[in-house]
Amino acid sequence: MTAPLNLIAELTYRCPLQCPYCSNPIDFRSRREALSAEDWGRVFEEAAELGVVHLGLTGGEPSARADLPEIVDRAIAADLYPHLVTAGLPLTPDGLSDLADRGLRSVQVSVQAANGSESDRIAGTRSFDAKLALCERTKDLDLALTINCVLHRENLDAIGDVIALAERLGADRLELANTQYHGWALRNRSALMPTAAQLAEASAVVREAQARQDAAGGGTAMLFVLPDYFSERPKPCMGGWGQLAIVVDPTGRVLPCHEASEIPGLEFWNAQERSVRACWNEAPGMLAYRGTDWMSEPCRSCPERENDFGGCRCQAFRLLGDASLTDPACALSPAHDVVVQARDDRTDGFEPRR
Repeated sequence: MTAPLNLIAELTYRCPLQCPYCSNPIDFRSRREALSAEDWGRVFEEAAELGVVHLGLTGGEPSARADLPEIVDRAIAADLYPHLVTAGLPLTPDGLSDLADRGLRSVQVSVQAANGSESDRIAGTRSFDAKLALCERTKDLDLALTINCVLHRENLDAIGDVIALAERLGADRLELANTQYHGWALRNRSALMPTAAQLAEASAVVREAQARQDAAGGGTAMLFVLPDYFSERPKPCMGGWGQLAIVVDPTGRVLPCHEASEIPGLEFWNAQERSVRACWNEAPGMLAYRGTDWMSEPCRSCPERENDFGGCRCQAFRLLGDASLTDPACALSPAHDVVVQARDDRTDGFEPRR
């Protein structure tokens, strides 16, 4: 049995932003947080016993919880490396300073574009200035700063401006995250889908920026990965179903990825009722697609089966209605046309997360 290295703690689904590509469940309002700071502390301790070393505090917006400082205390007590993923509100720079004093090690701040008007429009909330203030305080506190920008048709052409912003803010890492079509993003897919020409131009801009950084001896590390719909090869879901990452949602349910609970017929267990070890090692849902024994063709005989694990189970379910099929993002999938056709399906305007 593999041991998870990374715990993704979805502390809450509450968030002041209304991003149209949010990966939270469509029915997030019905999934209220059920774990207290003390409960999370037990989860952290049990996860550490399993082998977890890295903790992502995320949501929703984790700072929407008033007990976030106590949760950070519990993470430090469990000897985990706590990393905060934030949209920049309602957390303040002074609040961030308090978290740093308690042991927070690194921060990821999302931006929706490189200027205030566009970022606020996409986010559906005035937040850009608060995001910049939080980035600046992160650097003042000597914490590692990651800037994340989810890319789509409406901001991809300005990727150079996003890179310049990250460099100006002194970000240690810039995640140029092309939209993955889950949750609200799938609902808004036709409004978010970029063109192949946009992706090609953006890739060239990123390569040029990386070359410039290399020539200068380093700087902001940049991650840019093509979206599944254009890559022809599927990515392993979370490094493989139940392989490296463990997700605990606000209700306490222990999952292999953010969306796995949406697949009907899978039974996942709750950390309020069982140990994290049991939830990871024994829950039927965790075992359903772990490894390769569950595969049918073309995955079963594919030489890449232990690298991509057949791609994303949630995507296979959402697009094909069967989580056991090959991810249609793969060019070898008999249903690959579902993805190819979606590349050209475009509409104007998107539905904000509400």
